[in-house]
Amino acid sequence: MSEEPTETATGRVQDRVVIVTGGAGGIGAAACQAIAAEGGKVVVADLSSGAAQAVADAIVAAGGMATSVGVDVTDRSQVKAMVQTAVHTFGELNVIFNNAGMNRPRSFMDLDEANFNEIVRVNTWGVIVCTQEAARQMIAQGYGGKIINTGSIASRQGYWEFVPYCVAKFGTLAVTQATARGLIEHGITVNGFAPGVVDTPMWVGLNEDIRAIHDQPADANPMHDMAQATLTGRPASPAELAPFLVYLASAESDYMTGQMYMVDGGQILV
Repeated sequence: MSEEPTETATGRVQDRVVIVTGGAGGIGAAACQAIAAEGGKVVVADLSSGAAQAVADAIVAAGGMATSVGVDVTDRSQVKAMVQTAVHTFGELNVIFNNAGMNRPRSFMDLDEANFNEIVRVNTWGVIVCTQEAARQMIAQGYGGKIINTGSIASRQGYWEFVPYCVAKFGTLAVTQATARGLIEHGITVNGFAPGVVDTPMWVGLNEDIRAIHDQPADANPMHDMAQATLTGRPASPAELAPFLVYLASAESDYMTGQMYMVDGGQILV
């Protein structure tokens, strides 16, 4: 008797070339791993080239396809080089996940121009630069693509200690909506997702900054307290968010554009 032919497994993003900025840790690393597990070819991009390489190496060791690149998302020449890394390595670019970001909380009355400029430059200008350069490549290819932006609960609601970050993430929402309008003629969709409190390494620094603002003791955990205000009553893990990012990168989300999706455990109800 002849054996039945075995079917080749096909993932939800099979053979799609996906750049993930801020891909070396937290949400970005979880997204890289989930996309690779679903057949995607991942470019792990991060300010820390060594950490990005470690994530890519782990993906390859697990049987996936990945490469890495060091990038400052506010530097256009580096962003162009990142896009070309994707094209030279995997032949094209289908998706970019603009995830790189940072925050340095301050009480509103203590804000200065340097703090404001640093946060908005990375979180909003970086999204603009990456979107421009990725879109140029997608338009040249001629068959569309997907752009995914990391927003925040701070894209929907203001916080006293996070004003520059809120400005930046409200800006990310604006960029998402504006570019969705302008790029759809090229078959490019643009969506964002808005996490709340996520258990990532950035949590440590945020806790330290907020404790200092409110003169709290060293054992205070204000981010945990903030997470308890969600309907789920706890923070998210990056792995819980990754499946939604795979969905946004896949053909399953083709009829969606210009939206910012709350994935925040029920913290902001819109």
